[in-house]
Amino acid sequence: MTHLNSLDVELAQELGDFTDDDLDVVFTPKECRTLQPSLPEEGVELDPHVRDCVQTYIREWLIVNRKNQGNSEVCGFTKTGSRKDFHKTLQKQTFESETLECNEPAAQTGPCRLNVLCDVSGKGSLTACGFDLRSLQPDQRLENLLQLVSAEDFEKQNEEARRTNRQAELFALYPSVDEEDAVEIRPVPECPKEHLGNRILVKVLTLKFEIEIEPLFASIALYDVKERKKISENFHCDLNSDQFKGFLRAHTPLVDPSSQARSAVFSVTYPSPDIYLVVKIEKVLQQGEIADCAEPYMVIKESDGGKSKEKVEKLKLQAESFCQRLGKYRMPFAWAPISLASFFNVSTLDREVTDVEPVVGRSSVGERRLSQSRRPSERALSLEENGVGSNFKATTMNINSFFKQEGDRLSDEDLFKFLADYKRSSSLQRRVKSIPGSLRLEISAAPEVTSCCLTPEMLPVRPFPENRTRPLKEILEFPIREVYVPHTVYRNLLYVYPQRLNFANKLASARNITIKIQFMCGEDPSNAMPVIFGKSNGPEFLQEVYTAITYHNKSPDFYEEVKIKLPAKLTVNHHLLFTFYHISCQQKQGASVESLLGYSWLPILLNERLQTGSYCLPVALEKLPPNYSMHSAEKVPLQNPPIKWAEGHKGVFNIEVQAVSSVHTQDNHLEKFFTLCHSLESQVTFPIRVLDQKISESTLEHELKLSIICLNSSRLEPLVLFLHLVLDKLFQLSVQPMVIAGQTANFSQFAFESVVAIANSLHNSKDLSKDQHGRNCLLASYVHYVFRLPELQRDTVPKSGGTTALPDPRYHTYGRTSAAAVSSKLLQVRAMSSSNPDLAGTHSATDEDVKNIVSSKIADRNCSRMSYYGSGNNDVPCSTAAPRPASKKHFHEELALQMVVSTGMVRETVFKYAWFFFELLVKSMAQYVHNLDKRDSFRRTRFSDRFQDDITTIVNVVTSEIAALLVKPQKESEQAEKINISLAFFLYDLLSLMDRGFVFNLIKHYCNQLSAKLNNLPTLISMRLEFLRILCSHEHYLNLNLFFMNADTAPASPCPSISSQNSSSCSSFQDHKIASMFDLTSEYRQQHFLTGLLFTELAAALDTEGEGISKVQRKAVSAIHSLLSSHDLDPRCVKPEMKVKIATLYLPLVGIILDTLPQLYDFTAADARGGKSRTNGSDEEQDGVSAINQNVALAIAGNHFNLKTSGTMLSSLPYKQYNVLNADTTRNLMICFLWIMKNADQSLIRKWIADLPSMQLNRILDLLFICVSCFEYKGKQSSDKVSTQVLQKSRDVKARLEEALLRGEGARGEMMRRCRTPGNDRFPGLNENLRWRKEQTHWRQANEKLDKTKAELDQEALVSGNLATEANLIILDMQENIIQASSALDCKDSLLGGVLKVLVNSLSCDQSTTYLTHCFATLRALIAKFGDLLFEEEVEQCADLCQRVLHHCSSSMDVTRSQACATLYLLMRFSFGATSNFARVKMQVTMSLASLVGKAPDFNEEHLRRSLRTILAYSEEDTAMQTTPFPTQVEELLCNLNSILYDTVKMREFQEDPEMLMDLMYRIAKSYQTSPDLRLTWLQNMAEKHTKKKCFTEAAMCLVHAAALVAEYLSMLEDHSYLPVGSVSFQSISSNVLEESAISEDTLSPDEDGVCSGRYFTECGLVGLLEQAAELFSTGGLYETVNEVYKLVIPILEAHRDFRKLTSTHDKLQKAFENIISKDHKRMFGTYFRVGFYGAKFGDLDEQEFVYKEPAITKLPEISHRLEGFYGQCFGAEFVEVIKDSAPVDKSKLDPNKAYIQITFVEPYFDEYEMKDRVTYFEKNFNLRRFMYTTPFTLEGRPRGELHEQYRRNTVLTTMHAFPYIKTRIRVIQKEEFVLTPIEVAIEDMKKKTLQLAVAIHQEPPDAKMLQMVLQGSVGATVNQGPLEVAQVFLAEIPADPKLYRHHNKLRLCFKEFIMRCGEAVEKNKRLITADQREYQQELKKNYNKLKENLRPMIERKIPELYKPIFRAESQKRDSFHRSSFRKCETQLSQGS
Repeated sequence: MTHLNSLDVELAQELGDFTDDDLDVVFTPKECRTLQPSLPEEGVELDPHVRDCVQTYIREWLIVNRKNQGNSEVCGFTKTGSRKDFHKTLQKQTFESETLECNEPAAQTGPCRLNVLCDVSGKGSLTACGFDLRSLQPDQRLENLLQLVSAEDFEKQNEEARRTNRQAELFALYPSVDEEDAVEIRPVPECPKEHLGNRILVKVLTLKFEIEIEPLFASIALYDVKERKKISENFHCDLNSDQFKGFLRAHTPLVDPSSQARSAVFSVTYPSPDIYLVVKIEKVLQQGEIADCAEPYMVIKESDGGKSKEKVEKLKLQAESFCQRLGKYRMPFAWAPISLASFFNVSTLDREVTDVEPVVGRSSVGERRLSQSRRPSERALSLEENGVGSNFKATTMNINSFFKQEGDRLSDEDLFKFLADYKRSSSLQRRVKSIPGSLRLEISAAPEVTSCCLTPEMLPVRPFPENRTRPLKEILEFPIREVYVPHTVYRNLLYVYPQRLNFANKLASARNITIKIQFMCGEDPSNAMPVIFGKSNGPEFLQEVYTAITYHNKSPDFYEEVKIKLPAKLTVNHHLLFTFYHISCQQKQGASVESLLGYSWLPILLNERLQTGSYCLPVALEKLPPNYSMHSAEKVPLQNPPIKWAEGHKGVFNIEVQAVSSVHTQDNHLEKFFTLCHSLESQVTFPIRVLDQKISESTLEHELKLSIICLNSSRLEPLVLFLHLVLDKLFQLSVQPMVIAGQTANFSQFAFESVVAIANSLHNSKDLSKDQHGRNCLLASYVHYVFRLPELQRDTVPKSGGTTALPDPRYHTYGRTSAAAVSSKLLQVRAMSSSNPDLAGTHSATDEDVKNIVSSKIADRNCSRMSYYGSGNNDVPCSTAAPRPASKKHFHEELALQMVVSTGMVRETVFKYAWFFFELLVKSMAQYVHNLDKRDSFRRTRFSDRFQDDITTIVNVVTSEIAALLVKPQKESEQAEKINISLAFFLYDLLSLMDRGFVFNLIKHYCNQLSAKLNNLPTLISMRLEFLRILCSHEHYLNLNLFFMNADTAPASPCPSISSQNSSSCSSFQDHKIASMFDLTSEYRQQHFLTGLLFTELAAALDTEGEGISKVQRKAVSAIHSLLSSHDLDPRCVKPEMKVKIATLYLPLVGIILDTLPQLYDFTAADARGGKSRTNGSDEEQDGVSAINQNVALAIAGNHFNLKTSGTMLSSLPYKQYNVLNADTTRNLMICFLWIMKNADQSLIRKWIADLPSMQLNRILDLLFICVSCFEYKGKQSSDKVSTQVLQKSRDVKARLEEALLRGEGARGEMMRRCRTPGNDRFPGLNENLRWRKEQTHWRQANEKLDKTKAELDQEALVSGNLATEANLIILDMQENIIQASSALDCKDSLLGGVLKVLVNSLSCDQSTTYLTHCFATLRALIAKFGDLLFEEEVEQCADLCQRVLHHCSSSMDVTRSQACATLYLLMRFSFGATSNFARVKMQVTMSLASLVGKAPDFNEEHLRRSLRTILAYSEEDTAMQTTPFPTQVEELLCNLNSILYDTVKMREFQEDPEMLMDLMYRIAKSYQTSPDLRLTWLQNMAEKHTKKKCFTEAAMCLVHAAALVAEYLSMLEDHSYLPVGSVSFQSISSNVLEESAISEDTLSPDEDGVCSGRYFTECGLVGLLEQAAELFSTGGLYETVNEVYKLVIPILEAHRDFRKLTSTHDKLQKAFENIISKDHKRMFGTYFRVGFYGAKFGDLDEQEFVYKEPAITKLPEISHRLEGFYGQCFGAEFVEVIKDSAPVDKSKLDPNKAYIQITFVEPYFDEYEMKDRVTYFEKNFNLRRFMYTTPFTLEGRPRGELHEQYRRNTVLTTMHAFPYIKTRIRVIQKEEFVLTPIEVAIEDMKKKTLQLAVAIHQEPPDAKMLQMVLQGSVGATVNQGPLEVAQVFLAEIPADPKLYRHHNKLRLCFKEFIMRCGEAVEKNKRLITADQREYQQELKKNYNKLKENLRPMIERKIPELYKPIFRAESQKRDSFHRSSFRKCETQLSQGS
């Protein structure tokens, strides 16, 4: 490193040096909830165990921090301080799409009145300019556009402009990648703290009864009915008035403020709907049963006044006297239950009960409400999330009746029965008397911070104000199940519950029994200790307490709870003393109130252990003997004189004792272990007593080993509660040199195995939570906060020789000192820890390990270890301690050794939970290094060789363990992943502690070992990726990679300025070097070790195929992405030269990305499918588009400019089937590519480009092309259309992520909590930071779109707008580099096309004005530089360019418009220069405009006119061109464009009227008859409009017409037999196509420049159009036409020998024919209506008639409604009327101010001769020009009449063109009418009926229902105007008029056929019917016979005259009969005459 130049040294220093140690050992004081920590009473010498517990609870945390983390990515989001305000530094980018959205709604309001329909037929000439352009004001022109500037200068100016105002950090704009892969986030475990459940605040407001006569006392507790358990201690409060308090003054010596609380905070860990709040009310003892005492409360009302008042006064006096005499005794009175089900929102509970159960324990740290970052999994821990918060506003509860207490049912058992009944039916009221009264409580969720609050030990909680208000009390919870949260505060409470006393057989005197309870420290009465907590309104602590009394009950139940504060040091003398009294309620002269009944007692300790549980004690009836307390009451030895016992020493008194203590373990195994440990630590006399065994010194070692082994057998709960202490002791044992009985004892292995066993059981417990890396939270927080190097005891049993080491002063044991001394010592230690300044030294560039790597001998680094790991001296003496003896063990060495030598199950477990042991190792190593003398801490020599060997072994073993697990089935791979991650974190930490060369070797071994053992590539890559990702997140990653080493690859220069590098000469050696910088070479891998490894994995992942690989690819890309992102946002890397260096480090990534080009997700194709370009309209319109696009490579529905199918895209690729990356992965890879391109040295990039083969250059261009679409701005509205995969990621990912982000700030950012220390206010908005990054992730958008505020959406849009702009600008820079680099080369023609393609693509995306300005500038530079090439070679691109630029000319943004105009003008000017006739550009511009006009919905003709005017201004101001014909040609072009615009305006107006719109487009297309290109464009526009409206047949016809047009022109150009001969060949498809024949003499010759140059005027274009038409015909169901179309295509394909296409063509034909067979009659063709318009309002439409083609099953009301609605909008609904009948309209009778529409259903009409040709269903529905409708009438004028007067008018309409046509309505050009006489009507009807019968009979398969329906209508008896009536009217007699003979005869023959058909039908029906229809059949048969009989005479009667020879007669023609088809005979007669 010595040869580095100064700049690099500086940069390396900025990134944080190596020389200092990265890890810092910090002591942080514990956060204490209370003002003073909870400590044992002062002045007592504590047991060693209690002392240890207390010390554990109050000592500081010891945390190992990373020093450099303070300036890592998460915390200081670049220079802006906090990411929260980051968006404020951004400029708002303007996007036209968004400005339009704001303006649009206004435009469409108000009915568009009359202007709609005037002047439709376009009498004026269409080509004339609608109005003069010059009347407009031109836009601002760009100055100096027309000045001559050299191309180089122009480029330079552009570049400078682009450089200004750029966003420095690209990744700041990019939403952070999905954190699912962010394995490097190592969650910071939660700080251990006291467990608090869901907290509820209960305030007691009032307690009142009907009469107020005496003081009452309430106690409140929670009960869980389902679990039958009391779940909280009692809260005592009273609301007595001062008057009543006065009654008791004699009995209350003093009142402590703490006893005046009226509000309590209850805690519930496991909420359930079965929890009740029970309020019990007591009163002062008085004479009488409870019922008698309650009586007055039930009958008297104080409000009644009068007598009641007197009674109340009397009662009050009575009460006062009782209070004075019996004031210290209580009696039960009443109680009331309150269900809390509604607070613990039951619905949430049901849902969550499954998680809730184990949860809480899980919360390794308990109460989370104080910390902001709360884990989602801890649902139960917060009220809000259990629904408690949502509907848990403070609720006031009113209780209006209380249940009276029953004297014989006072126990808890009875209470639970009552509650269960109450829950079932609230039926308690019937059985238990109730007392009216009122209790008001307010229940709410307890706030985070409660002021003036006391803990259960009466310690004040912060904040506790000076001016005390009434305090709140925290009520201790007794959870129903275990809570697995280690103790962190000293708590030592005892609860005593007297339950039942049985004195039934005792003397008569015992009736009103009370028990006095005392806690004694000796036997003298004065030894009663004041440790009993007082109740309400009294002293805080009492010496004695009395139970409530049940009147006259010899075996009473008690419900008292006595809460005792246990002394810290218990002795054998401590015991509970119970004294039994009878209380006399009546005042007797001279008798005392109490009479003694007996005693009982309970020793607190038994075998040195706290006694808890249930006991049944005997009662002694006399004074107790001395020393009674040494024995238990049951086992008192015989005394002299003997003790007199009740019931002969039987147990008569039941009692339960429970402890809540963080000192007493209440577990045998733990108790034994602790006792034995302490016997080693302190001087004890042997034998010692443990539980019930005695242990001598000789058996001590054996017993201790046994107890260590048995530790894990203890119950999980106590083990967890004392976890911190247990582990501390075990670690102590593992390194403490022990001498027992003169022998050295070694417990290391046992201690280690015990730790392993404990780790195993904690991990395996279902009830304990784990973090996302599968680490048990309890262990994680232990290692992180609690663990410290074991202190070596000074006073180890001093039987060893030699001196014992003194511990480092900071690891002091708090000896036997008072609490005050402890806290002063705490302060001392803190001062020490912070007074350890980092030694500032100058930067030494000779860090050994670094040098080693640089010399790139990684391969042979492990030859001989001794050679470079210092001497065997394994320890540098510590400066503070005395010299250490050889026996001293170092914890890290011992631990490593034990890990190495472990075997069997232990070994398996060690490696399964390796993370725990790794973290222990790291923390102990860090402390060890911290304690070494800093001056001589060479990393090499810090740790002994043996230790390094052990580490190597451990890493190798773990690696092979991972490999072994991966070979096993699925279940194990998850385990392997976790171990893999923990190994990575371990090496990551070692990089900060050990010699880095050594660690790199370990990494190399790891990689090689895995490759050797695994053959499944995806798994292998995935493992190594996660591993490397963690290592790369190291804060010194850049220095570890020697990123500055690449300085010599570019010419060395003090500052890598662009100029200096441009000027340096490029030798070929240099070129070779530059090219290799972009490849992953072996030199690179040697120099940049970690990055090399990471790139190798990425390349492998991208190149691999196989199952599950796409996930691995995502991981790989995300790893690189997160790395780059962290550099970009790292404040240490702000300097541009630093970023240049870093980018250079990542150059090989560019090579990798280029190689994966074919695998990238093609956003362009995706967008084309969705019709991306803005011109394609809204979403719903796009359904059709995809149908068109299916397999059209050439012609995408007339949008010439959308040639974006992926086929044409990736021109530069060899063909291979790849596994395609998904959209997100691709996007992440792209942003990395752009970052490198943005930050790398631009001159270097140009040199690299200059040397690339054109193949590679094309790849780069293709990549840029994809980039453009990839980063297209999607706008606000689409921030919810997030990429697809996002939505599939389940909610648990979200939960995991929140957990990770909010709780663990990542390896790069573990400093979160630490940054918080005072004085570090650099990062004000830290938490918001994290939120911010999180909001940006995708699931956040997907799932929470709804709950974002407008501000958030705006902010997101702002950021994404900036991202789109910045990304596109980087792409633009890159293109400039390519242009500049390649202008020297010859391949520029092919490149130019590529560059243009990218530019055009970017112009077709939604871009900000900023980008467009730069983009147009680049375009102009391109035109100026390569004009000639552009117009000669790149015809296609040029056309696309014209369209895009023109589109921007219509922009609403002035800036964009002026840029686009300038560019368009320049384009024309240069094209004129190139060919001195810019016909081609003229043509392209005109066609572009036509295309735009036809399609773009957001197209604004005013803006475009303005632009045309500006271009005109340019041409007038362009002095250089004035002498040429150019200005006139421009003007001509603009005039032409203007006229097209004029049509557009019209089209705008008809936007709502689809028929008018199509008519107009049709007319525009017609007006371009002479300009084939434009006509073609308009036909395609029409096709597109039709497709959007789902009129596929019409769309296909448009394309057929277009094809015919192309065919016409092709046949003019060349004469190939296989081509269609002009439009004539298309007649078989449609008779209308002849319109396209180019016969008019004014048609241009196709050779003229610029005409017919479009891409469709080729054979391929023709095929493309026809194929598209065929697709559409097929979609529209006209399969027969498909065949006709392909008849034209096939010869061309055959001529081209295109067999692939032929295959698919025949395939499609086959499908078409199959469809014909399968769907024939099921197809729906159109429905036709005649629509007539009447009324002046219609303008030109007045009196016009049209035939409309509507979709197949349109009913008359539908079309009627549509037209009426539309014209109603135009003229106002009141002016539009629909004529309901189809009779001829008499205009004179219509209201001139109204518009009338007449709509009639019409059917296709064919003459009889036509019917011979139209055989199939299709033929009868295709090529239709004549339609008929019928109107019934009578001569009187009514529409309908009797049969003999019913006439009918048939009207036949002929249309101008045949349907289907290129429009859906066609004008009627001819109308014929003829009238049928009544008999003719009858003939028609009968024919119809007969036909129906025939069809029904011959139907295959037969349809019985249909047949019966027709039969019923024919022979049914009751058919009105049925066949019989017709016969009777017309056939009953021969007509008088001979002219009617023929008709009569015809009708007769009709009937004859009819009755025959009826017969057939009846017969057929007989064969079809089922058994149940027999009767019906007989009925039919009967009716048929009847009809036949009735008709027979009429059918058989013939007219004799008709069968005579022919005669002559005069015959005058009657109008109505002149249709020959009806009157054949008549005409013969007349001819005869």
